[in-house]
Amino acid sequence: MRVLCVAEKPSISKSITQILSGGRYTTYNTQSQYVKNYEFDYLQTNSAFTVTCVSGHLTEHDFTDAHRKWHSCNPADLFDAPVESRVAKDKKAIETNLMSLARRVDVLMIWTDCDREGEHIGMEIATVCRNANRNIVVKRARFSAIIAQQIHRAAQHPVELDRAQADAVEARILLDLKIGAAFTRMQTLSLQTRFHVFSEKLVSYGPCQFPTLGFVVQRYNQVKNFVPESFWYIHLTHARATPDGPQETTFNWRRGHLFDWASAIAIYSYVLDSPLARVTKVTNKETKKWKPLPLTTVELQKAGSRLLKMAPKKVLDIAEKLYQQGFLSYPRTETDQFDNQFDFMSLIHKQTVNPAWGNFAQSLEQGGFHTPRKGKHDDKAHPPIHPTAHAGGLTGDEKKVYEYITRRFLACCSKDAEGWQTTVEVVCGREFFNAGGLVVLAKNYLEVYPYDKWSDHPLPEFKEGETFQPATCELKEGETTKPHLLTEADLVTLMDKNGIGTDATIAQHIQNIIDREYVIERMEGSTKYLIPSTLGVALVEGYDRIGLDKSVSKPQLRREVSPSGS
Repeated sequence: MRVLCVAEKPSISKSITQILSGGRYTTYNTQSQYVKNYEFDYLQTNSAFTVTCVSGHLTEHDFTDAHRKWHSCNPADLFDAPVESRVAKDKKAIETNLMSLARRVDVLMIWTDCDREGEHIGMEIATVCRNANRNIVVKRARFSAIIAQQIHRAAQHPVELDRAQADAVEARILLDLKIGAAFTRMQTLSLQTRFHVFSEKLVSYGPCQFPTLGFVVQRYNQVKNFVPESFWYIHLTHARATPDGPQETTFNWRRGHLFDWASAIAIYSYVLDSPLARVTKVTNKETKKWKPLPLTTVELQKAGSRLLKMAPKKVLDIAEKLYQQGFLSYPRTETDQFDNQFDFMSLIHKQTVNPAWGNFAQSLEQGGFHTPRKGKHDDKAHPPIHPTAHAGGLTGDEKKVYEYITRRFLACCSKDAEGWQTTVEVVCGREFFNAGGLVVLAKNYLEVYPYDKWSDHPLPEFKEGETFQPATCELKEGETTKPHLLTEADLVTLMDKNGIGTDATIAQHIQNIIDREYVIERMEGSTKYLIPSTLGVALVEGYDRIGLDKSVSKPQLRREVSPSGS
């Protein structure tokens, strides 16, 4: 049997070839500079394999000649205008290669990424190959990591392409093209006729881009319009001698704070009438700091922005590269729980040679392993992101991303941190106050995961019924604090929560509004905030003032059109 295997990228086709052939294969050049054809016999299925690849989507969608030019029609006419699909000009050499190979094989096996976009690319490949060989049998290889076990299993147990997933992508492409083109032409042409500054500027619109911009503008307006409000609280402290010297304990008022000054001063006077505070309750109990959940794409983007100080898109690009090199599992996943049959120990063992966390990996092998926590999400396609091989030669940002993912995986396989928590409750003038202390007994996962903080802050010894004279008892004034501008991590969270984009496209939508100068990045200290430009604010407020039933800058409309994002 002759089988043609087509991967989504050159690096994947080569990795698949090296695994399935055992390193014994013949390489042929093609008309495309980056695409190679590899041939070998796959003994496990007694088949002659040819492995090649595409480079992402083969086809492009556009309006027909009657509607393609900007001044050819009213922008509103684009909603009903016909759309044609064709192989992109820069992909013609790849199309020629696929058709030539398809004519001499029996089976086409699709090896694109196992997500919705990959199914659509698989359908594009199948269409091209069927144009050359209408009798070709189309199969789909399912895998989530470039490791030998999964690649061999996928080659030996192929499945069918999921047409429903591919059709969903096709529908989204058509909707985004028509909506994006109609609104982009409308607002660009309208602004160009009114303002000279826009004479050479494209003012683009995107169904996900505008709700993303809307989040930034909404937070900016909240900050700009914030009016602080005063409140009052009672500040109670006690100084006590300990073997390590005097230690001051701060007790927090159970009421928190009051916004009414008259009420606060009345209660404070009652407290002052009582010169002593009495301990009413001392509670000691074991406590834990939970280890992190298995890693999803959204959480990787948030962590990359917050902890590694990288743009979400850059983090995803690096993770994709590490996946193609065989160091990581597929980095686009919504799953935060490992399958019950997942082979943790073989992956942990690969990390034992690392000088930074190798000893911790060995401790997991020697009895320290505990099953990772299970989140609430399972996309049924890919496991959580995890290392698949040890990568000792990485540098720079690639090293940072790989280290974070690996440390998080090892932390997931460890125990929760354990501590001893003390809570002391006191009463003074009929008002109750609390203080809390912590002693860390076992760091466990924290030994390998420095991104979480949990440290000792013990309390001196208190006994129920004892009394003491507070060191300070003051009525203090405070103010509500304004919200901060959005960070990229904040924006990723809002987009994920509101269904704007998918785990794989959120980063690109954020990058788009930055590239189009609707949003500006501003550093304050070590934190990068997102601020809408004058144009960004004007676009959002302009559409909002139209009074549409559902604002294009709010997430509801996009969520209804595409419930799973895009």
